Amino acid sequence: MPNWADKLIQEYSDGKSQLLRASKNLDKKNPVESEYKTMINSMVEDMDFAIEWLETGRQPGTYRGVDKRSVYQIRSLENMDLIPDIADQLDDVNERKPLMTREEKIILQDILSSFSRRERQCYLLNVAQGMSWATIADELGISKSSVQTHIKRARNKVEKRINEVG
Repeated sequence: MPNWADKLIQEYSDGKSQLLRASKNLDKKNPVESEYKTMINSMVEDMDFAIEWLETGRQPGTYRGVDKRSVYQIRSLENMDLIPDIADQLDDVNERKPLMTREEKIILQDILSSFSRRERQCYLLNVAQGMSWATIADELGISKSSVQTHIKRARNKVEKRINEVG
């Protein structure tokens, strides 16, 4: 299933194709059409820039800095259905209370978004699913020591965030 970035890439590519077709039909010798052709070419360049940014997740032409990190990493955490609310599973309907407040979910989202993809996978499989390091290693196709390292890093990030809040 394509995500929002994939859909935008497709839309920009389609728009770019339409602009290129329109540009081909213009006469360079006509001053008005020549000006339109210049504007269209500028739009095509802007679309190329945007498409490259969406495809790579970083600003084109930038080789150092924070943009090297996956900028779309947060998109996977925007939907907090990742954290189930078991209020529906409680027997007593009158005492239904959410497990986490909205503020707590935002803090948790912030913590999880600070993890690398692999740290998040290992940490959630270990903490939320209760899987052992060996099972996670088999599941992800990495060594047990790598799993241990990723979980250790993730726990350090959680501790750091708790100390900041607390």
